[in-house]
Amino acid sequence: MFLFFFASLLLSLYLHISLLYPLLLGLVGFVLIARLRGHSFLSLSRMLLQGSRQSLIVIRIFVLIGAITAVWRACGTIPYIVYHGIALLNEQFFILSAFILSCLVSFLLGTSFGTVGTLGVALMVLARSGQVNIDIAAGAIIAGAYFGDRCSPMSSSANLVAALTQTQLYLNLSNMLKTSVLPFLLSCLGYAALSWQHPLVASDSPILSAIPQAFSLQPIVILPAVLILLMAAAKIDVKLSMGVSIVAGAAIALTVQHVGWLDLIHFVFTGYQLAQAGFLSEILQGGGLLSMLQVSLIVMISSAYSGLFAGTGLLADIEQICEKLSHKLGAYAGTLITSVAAAAFSCNQTLAVMLTHQLMQRVYEKKRLGNYRLALDLENSVIMIAALIPWNIAGAVPAAALSTGAGFIPYALYLYLVPLSYFFCQKVNIKETV
Repeated sequence: MFLFFFASLLLSLYLHISLLYPLLLGLVGFVLIARLRGHSFLSLSRMLLQGSRQSLIVIRIFVLIGAITAVWRACGTIPYIVYHGIALLNEQFFILSAFILSCLVSFLLGTSFGTVGTLGVALMVLARSGQVNIDIAAGAIIAGAYFGDRCSPMSSSANLVAALTQTQLYLNLSNMLKTSVLPFLLSCLGYAALSWQHPLVASDSPILSAIPQAFSLQPIVILPAVLILLMAAAKIDVKLSMGVSIVAGAAIALTVQHVGWLDLIHFVFTGYQLAQAGFLSEILQGGGLLSMLQVSLIVMISSAYSGLFAGTGLLADIEQICEKLSHKLGAYAGTLITSVAAAAFSCNQTLAVMLTHQLMQRVYEKKRLGNYRLALDLENSVIMIAALIPWNIAGAVPAAALSTGAGFIPYALYLYLVPLSYFFCQKVNIKETV
């Protein structure tokens, strides 16, 4: 069944079919196997429901992310960041600048896909026109996009890990930032060397002239992003800070950008869309509640898998293998190996995170390492590793958005350096209380 499930996931990626179909098909198959092993449909239903309940906390965050990404586009926050970010680019150090800008934007947006779909697309337009190696540019952008996907308070994966491990989000972020310094600095050095070898050939970008024509770029349009940063620094609940940012963005969209009420409501539900068609519209469109529907369903179904596997013990043999690995190599080494297998098998980051957590949770309990250590080890392994698997949508979707292929993987330095540096330098003081 595992082989059939894996094959169906790969087939869906090859045929560009939604992962929901193989996930549902696999779930039915595993339920039938559990039924043959003596579990009643009633008990199995309870397991599925119990697992799905884990996703409700994260899905609430998804709803806010969908709304905020649409509102930030409509009020001019994202266009402002893209415009000034590109204007500040250094041609000699284009690749390094692209990485740092992607880190900043992904930390503000909390989503790798959103970063790649806005700033990343704009940077790739510059890279192509400026004769920069496309794979290197894509590697720097995607690596930077996962900086925020890992440690932003608005990140769905960070909130998912916090929910699974029953830990506080801001304490996790504090622990993650400690282990981000070394890989970030090493990545900057690597991209500086690559930038020197592959400079941007100066060319006029139409983006810099198109954005001011479509949006008012008054400094106030950056307020929604500033509020997120200030409230994150004050450790205010992320749902409240996102709600305040949405309200502020909506007010700016109505008064500064002169967006109509009905249009704004439409954008929140279906995603932002510029009235004028063209390349700028393709870069800036997106967001909205509908954009989060599929990922919410994937998380809910993946949570159902988690409940089913926990209740039936279908993964018991694999858990024993993981425990033996961890006993010989150490807890983090075991987590790292498990995350590679889970990311390769599941083809999506969410299920990979849940499988790795489920397979390793007992190991950390037996070693008395605590939930905060487990949360940090998950963030430093499976969150990064998933984007390095060529057929996993964590890396395949951003690569497709940038019109490149798996050639970006060798140049996504930060994705390698986070697990490697943590593996060799694990002596980190883990914060478990405020």
